[in-house]
Amino acid sequence: MTTDITIIGAGLAGLTFARVLHVHGIPATVHEAEASAGARSQGGMLDIHEDNGQPALEAAGLTDAFRGLVLEGRQAIRVLDPDGTVLFDRADDGTGGRPEVQRGELRQLLLDSLPPGTVRWGHKVSGVRSLGGGRHEVAFTDGTSVDTGLLVGADGAWSRVRPLLTDARPEYTGRSFVETYLFDSDTRHPAASKAVGGGSMFALAPGRGIQAHREKGDTLHTYVALTRPRDWFDAIDFSGPEADAGSAAARVAREFDGWAPELTALLTDSDSGPVLRPLYALPAGLSWDRVPGVTLVGDAAHLAAPNGEGANLALYDGAELGLALAAHPDDVEAALTAYERAMFPRGARAAEEGAQLHDLLFGEDTPHGLVTAFADH
Repeated sequence: MTTDITIIGAGLAGLTFARVLHVHGIPATVHEAEASAGARSQGGMLDIHEDNGQPALEAAGLTDAFRGLVLEGRQAIRVLDPDGTVLFDRADDGTGGRPEVQRGELRQLLLDSLPPGTVRWGHKVSGVRSLGGGRHEVAFTDGTSVDTGLLVGADGAWSRVRPLLTDARPEYTGRSFVETYLFDSDTRHPAASKAVGGGSMFALAPGRGIQAHREKGDTLHTYVALTRPRDWFDAIDFSGPEADAGSAAARVAREFDGWAPELTALLTDSDSGPVLRPLYALPAGLSWDRVPGVTLVGDAAHLAAPNGEGANLALYDGAELGLALAAHPDDVEAALTAYERAMFPRGARAAEEGAQLHDLLFGEDTPHGLVTAFADH
């Protein structure tokens, strides 16, 4: 393959794509806006699924290394009533097909699997334009630019590559998460630690919920969900000094008045400032006409509200695109056509299933509908 390949974004999708290309002897360059691999926290736990995430890592030749990252016991699931009553409790017996890893460690595994210099850090895109004939120019804020024969947008929700293909933009879903952490929870926050248990915990009511996961080192990583318009959250200062951060947590906690204190402590006793995570999604079933020399992977292609599939689809998109190019080394357009033909319905199915999951989590029948769903599986 003689086409030069430029990937925008060093997340899971872009790095998996680069890695699968490398396995097949195809070079590529990844441009990432962040200054380094450790420029920011990479989020929490990921359950890697048997039908998409794991096959992607197999295609990347990283299955054994991935297994070395798995945190045993974290597939346990617990559902609580707001008063703390346990409604469902399933231990991790080691037979589940969705082993849990830390996102940051998985990303580092992918980074370490690439030849030195593959990722060019500190390259924030300022604009992209078509040069004709399937070639594109990518300009960066440092004044440099690249001219490429294949441009792949792996640059997430607010992709700078996406406008080459579609006018679609993410829209607010009507719900936001507030992210918090409790560190050394067994000794410093024992009541909250006991409530969460060994894996995932869901405490839910219509339109709201407190969801937590046990990570490494007895860290509890929590997402507090509220169904509110953006302007409701915009009226709260999440970015101020520590005192303001405490008042932000207290304001959100008032929406959970009457809930068990060991649950609200996951918010009010946070060892980190609360971080607002508004949830956005692209139109479900988004597709576009084939545009020579450019495509998208991961959230850039099919952003949806968090549903457990986003990271897995990112891995799978990257692997499938890499395999398609390896299968059509002399016909890039055939490879892109084959990839998109399978990717569009895959993203649509995940968005539909995600909408159903959010209804189970935050709809009128929660938490009992979720308990029934877990019991049936």
